[in-house]
Amino acid sequence: MASPAGHLVHGMGTAPEAPTWPAITEAEADALLALFPAAGRMEALRWHSPRPFSAAALIDTDRGAFVLKRHHRRVRLPEGLAEEHRFIAHLAAAGMPVPETMRTAEGPGAVAAGEWTYELHRKAPGADLYRDRLSWTPFLSQPHAEAAGAALARLHGAARGFAEPARKPQPLVASFTILPAADPLAAAEAYVAARPALAGYLAGRPWRRPLARLFAAAAAGLAPRLAEQPALWTHNDWHPSNLLWTPDGTVRTAFDFGLADRGCAVHDIATAIERTAIDWLHLGHGADDALADPQAAIALLAGYASVHPIDPRAVDAIVRLLPLVHLEFALSEIDYFAGVAGRPDQAALAWDTYLIGHAEWFLSAAGQDVLHRIGAWTQPR
Repeated sequence: MASPAGHLVHGMGTAPEAPTWPAITEAEADALLALFPAAGRMEALRWHSPRPFSAAALIDTDRGAFVLKRHHRRVRLPEGLAEEHRFIAHLAAAGMPVPETMRTAEGPGAVAAGEWTYELHRKAPGADLYRDRLSWTPFLSQPHAEAAGAALARLHGAARGFAEPARKPQPLVASFTILPAADPLAAAEAYVAARPALAGYLAGRPWRRPLARLFAAAAAGLAPRLAEQPALWTHNDWHPSNLLWTPDGTVRTAFDFGLADRGCAVHDIATAIERTAIDWLHLGHGADDALADPQAAIALLAGYASVHPIDPRAVDAIVRLLPLVHLEFALSEIDYFAGVAGRPDQAALAWDTYLIGHAEWFLSAAGQDVLHRIGAWTQPR
């Protein structure tokens, strides 16, 4: 199975790369669509996604447009996708605009075929303004950041009442078990031990020492703050290219729930800020003091607060979380690169630049200034 000529995907840096996973073919899409009766007959395959961790394509049928997504079975089994689909269904029932998950004739929303697992969603309404931009890059404007904050608050409101337990260990999920623990280093050791590929990769590194140093510098007093937060299933990947937009700049639809898990609202808000208010792709390129846009973070908070109030203790928890909020997803990326993709170079980048580098930036003078500005924000009365 080969990708079309010229098909590239987003890498860990700014340059496009050859895909790890081959693009979905027309014959493959046609065969899969036949398993989803409501999708109709295929007419054209018209776009391949540049997202790197799976293969996805936009397909036209005689019943509309659909997004077909293919995962390697070591990333997602049907049971793992079912966790996401149940959360999506709950959000839809509560009025949150999310893509419709299509069902096979037998009922499930995921199909296993050989080394692959497939899911199909109806194309959701809204303009995909950020489709070609790299993930985790900033909003185009502060009004977009504010609109995204308001939409995140609406999603959190819709998520209430979804009481499923946390997801089972699997790559590329932004779980939340380490920082809420009274002993985060012990929790990190348990996280690593539950993932053999991650444990194997870290076995050659003195990884406990830098984590212990970061926990001492940035996690003091965090666990008690997090203990105050109600548990909530959250999106965990809230950035502009996972949102579809209206002409007036509001969020029409939220999608891509692959990282969703049980956590809390402040963790999701901190994740959204960390991924959109700091231009991480330029870290280490000579302008580290100018990476952040604290006004974008404040706009996101203001948008959120326009729907659901944010009390000062929650703001404090967000600020305390920010230096390490990326921790578990970074470890999950390493698990993926080391155990599924076979890319030890990318695993090293995820550890050195993403996990350690991002946390250390927050401990720098520039990072501390950003945290101070965000912490000084107060909800308008």
